[in-house]
Amino acid sequence: MYSCDIRRGECPYTWNVCNKALSEKSNILRHQRTHTGVRPYSCNVCNKTFRYHSDVIRHQRTHTGERPFTCNVCNKAFSEKSNLLTHHRTHTGERPYTCNVCNKAFSYRSSHRRHQHTHTGERTCICYVCNKAFSQKGNLIKHQRTHCGERPYTCDV
Repeated sequence: MYSCDIRRGECPYTWNVCNKALSEKSNILRHQRTHTGVRPYSCNVCNKTFRYHSDVIRHQRTHTGERPFTCNVCNKAFSEKSNLLTHHRTHTGERPYTCNVCNKAFSYRSSHRRHQHTHTGERTCICYVCNKAFSQKGNLIKHQRTHCGERPYTCDV
């Protein structure tokens, strides 16, 4: 740890493993858990452990069904604030993810990633019956109908 002037943008606490610098000692102690693997918080329902108290609070909503974040346009409720913010794009039309090949824009990161396979030719969805590969899970599922209605697929998308 070293001393410095925060007003000049310097931070007085660093973690020597990765040289992460933060302004408060408590933040460095929290950050250390990413390196040590210490998980001091646990869910009182399923005993799953977490590095941060905020993570266990968020996880517990999976058991309670609590959805404290509500859309002010359509009143749809969400368990996480990030999901509400992403949902809000359905009302605003915001498309923050742009393909660097064809400039097509997307509202969701997952849609953007899926679209990129059209340019890279990457095919990660494999049919276990005939080993045919697809770039999107939906196309693989359609293909499965050719195998007597079976759906033995895997997909990393």
